Amino acid sequence: MASIQRTVAAAVVGFAVGAGAVGGGLYTYNQLNPSAQAQQNASANIRQYATVASSPSNVPMGPNSVSNVVKQVSPAIVKVVATVKKNVNVNQSPFYNPFFGSLFGGQGTLPQTEVQTDIGTGFFFRSNGYLLTNDHVIQGASTIQVYVKGYAKPFTASVVGSDYATDLAVLKITPPKAMPTLVLGQSSQTPVGAWVIAIGNPYNLSDTVTVGVISAKGRPLTIGSRDYTNLLQTSAAINPGNSGGPLLNLAGQVVGINTAVSTQGQGIGFAIPTSTVDAVLPQLMKTGHVSRAWLGVFITTDNRALARQYNLKTASGVIVDYVEPNSPASKAGLSAGEVITAVNGKSVTSASTLKKAINHDRVGTTVTLTLNDHGRTITQTATLGQQPNRAITLPSSVSTIP
Repeated sequence: MASIQRTVAAAVVGFAVGAGAVGGGLYTYNQLNPSAQAQQNASANIRQYATVASSPSNVPMGPNSVSNVVKQVSPAIVKVVATVKKNVNVNQSPFYNPFFGSLFGGQGTLPQTEVQTDIGTGFFFRSNGYLLTNDHVIQGASTIQVYVKGYAKPFTASVVGSDYATDLAVLKITPPKAMPTLVLGQSSQTPVGAWVIAIGNPYNLSDTVTVGVISAKGRPLTIGSRDYTNLLQTSAAINPGNSGGPLLNLAGQVVGINTAVSTQGQGIGFAIPTSTVDAVLPQLMKTGHVSRAWLGVFITTDNRALARQYNLKTASGVIVDYVEPNSPASKAGLSAGEVITAVNGKSVTSASTLKKAINHDRVGTTVTLTLNDHGRTITQTATLGQQPNRAITLPSSVSTIP
């Protein structure tokens, strides 16, 4: 394979780990750490689409345990190569000077297409060619090639569904016969300290196996504009190219999808737990996206100083820093500087309470917002929209409310 020209996104960038990744900022994502009842409902629903373990594994660690698992699961694990075409401007002037620019006032640049590749990993969960990987592996790809063991040529894959927020994607190939599949295990019942195995294609080194343990659970992580709220931390070595591959228990069941690695420490990798897959996969298979109610505001959690500044009766509410154009909030007439103090009559005291209030409703639901506009109480109704399946970031030209 040619060398990787573009680094697989979340696998190599530096990141910050800390509680409260939302931190009073952008409201975009659902809670990805569902309740026990929600997990039970999701598990029942996902059985229509994938084989799910009915109980957690309890396999003793023996001298051949890892090799036996690897032999068992390897045929179902694939290499994913995504080709991304980007338009770039290249200076074509023969008089171009790299220090002083073109002698003709900067003219002479022509658009060209630059072809780049991302290399990741995936695995079959249905025998008719459906496989799971990371969204960041295939994001923006014009073509996706899947390399399957036992076949000399790669298969061209189509995207069945993808979800930016959880960084999951479902691909589909058309194989000539049934493909081997992996079983989705129960990450919620996998304890910290349990042995796990990562298999993937780090740095294009195919079928690389690493072993470690579950170091921690429920880790929040922010990489660029993507917020993860519930990741498994593992000591199994994960590197660029492992993204989208399985993190397996000793029974060969998938308990996580390898996603990110710390560039500031060794033996610190992260995987999306199967509890998140359980909640997302049925929607990706059915509609190609995940339905999430969206208001479309960037917010700051209020405090006593801001309460005085905005003439609030109590130090509660969230200040609107910015309103996304063409969002439900924009259509409802919300403006930067207003303070949201209640949703449907229920007090909003922080970013998390606003998130929960919006998440409680479905796309298309109309909500009543109580606002404080520099001491004047007003109400506005907003019809919640579908959260965009992309990065949502505060424009660099916009500063937060002081």
